[in-house]
Amino acid sequence: MTGLYDYVDLLAKGADASYLRNETLAQNIANVDTVNYERQDVDFEGALQQALMKNSYVSLDDKVSMLDLSDLDVGVYTEHTSYSYRLDGNNVDIDTENVELAKNQLVYKGLTSSISQELSRIESVCK
Repeated sequence: MTGLYDYVDLLAKGADASYLRNETLAQNIANVDTVNYERQDVDFEGALQQALMKNSYVSLDDKVSMLDLSDLDVGVYTEHTSYSYRLDGNNVDIDTENVELAKNQLVYKGLTSSISQELSRIESVCK
C-alpha cells in the first residue's frame, strides 16, 4: 500500500528533473556556436526505470511505495560523442534541442498539473 504522498513525492522528483533538463537544454541552445562545446542532458526516465526495477513487487503501487527517492537524484551529464555535426567540434543540433525543449516543457506542465491533482484529491479526502 502506498503512503499518502508517495505519488506526489515521485511526481515532484520528476518535475525537479524536468526543470533541470529545461535549464540544460537552454544552455545547449545558448552554446550552439561555442567551439568544441559538448551537448549536455538529464536522464530522469532512465533513473526511474532502474529504481522501479529494483523491487520485485508486482503492482506499481508497491513499487512506488518502496522507492528510494535518493535513487532519483539525477544530474547533468555530458554527451561525449566521437562525431560532431560541424567541423568546429560542437555536437549541438539546434533543431533537435528546440524539439527536446518543447517536449520537456510539456512534460513539466503535465507533472506539475498531476501534482496539483493529487494534492486536490488528498485535500478532498481530508475534508
